[in-house]
Amino acid sequence: NQLLMINYINHLCFHFSKCGTLKGFDQTINLILDESHERVFSSSQGVEQVVLGLYIVRGDNVAVIGEIDEETDSALDLGNIRAEPLNSVVH
Repeated sequence: NQLLMINYINHLCFHFSKCGTLKGFDQTINLILDESHERVFSSSQGVEQVVLGLYIVRGDNVAVIGEIDEETDSALDLGNIRAEPLNSVVH
C-alpha cells in the first residue's frame, strides 16, 4: 500500500541483500534507494558491502521491504557474520 510506504521515505530500508535510504517510489512500487550498498554473504568470510550509490529497484522485483533499526544495524559485526550466499534468481 502506497500510504504505508510514505512512512519509509528518508529511512534506511532493506530489500533482500540491498540496503539504502528510501528516497521515493511510484505507483508500481519502483524504489529509489540512495547511499545504497549490497551485502554479499559468504560461508568462509565476513559480509562484504559493495557500494551501489543511487539505486533503482523495479517494482516487479519487490516482494518485501522493511525499515532497518539503524542502532541495531550499526552494532552488527559484519566481519564475523558467516552465511551461505543467496542463489541467483532464474526466471
